Amino acid sequence: MQEDASRMSQEMDQTDLTLLRALQDGIPIVPHPFKEIGDRLGLDENTVISRLRALRESGVVRRFAATIGHRALGIIANAMIVWKVEDDIERIGCIMASFEEVTHCYQRATCDGWPYNLYTVVHSRSREECEEIASRISEATGVKEYRILFSEKEYKKTSARI
Repeated sequence: MQEDASRMSQEMDQTDLTLLRALQDGIPIVPHPFKEIGDRLGLDENTVISRLRALRESGVVRRFAATIGHRALGIIANAMIVWKVEDDIERIGCIMASFEEVTHCYQRATCDGWPYNLYTVVHSRSREECEEIASRISEATGVKEYRILFSEKEYKKTSARI
């Protein structure tokens, strides 16, 4: 893994970094977004596209995706469900991650007074729906000990930045 990261950073140059920084706030909603970005950076559209393609093929860029304002769609309940998984955490984590409603699934260390070692994040239209999702995940995995931590207020939400 270290070798991959080193190889990827060696393949990138300052133009790639500038291009990625220009994209991290999203692409413009215009007929030719990569031309517009290229114009701002002094690159032609084909150069922008070929550099992004190379970054994707090398694994530096994993995907391009649209982000939808979930609150505008009525998805207002967000919950982190913490699970106490005693055995076969890899298999159970994969089952939990396979649920469409799960957007994040992480294994974490436990500590005194906090026995939960697997974390899932779900989003839905109501707290009740989050509870129903947690129940389905529990049933599918056999993990019965869990807590649902609901978001009360969002202070900041951004994507990773370079």
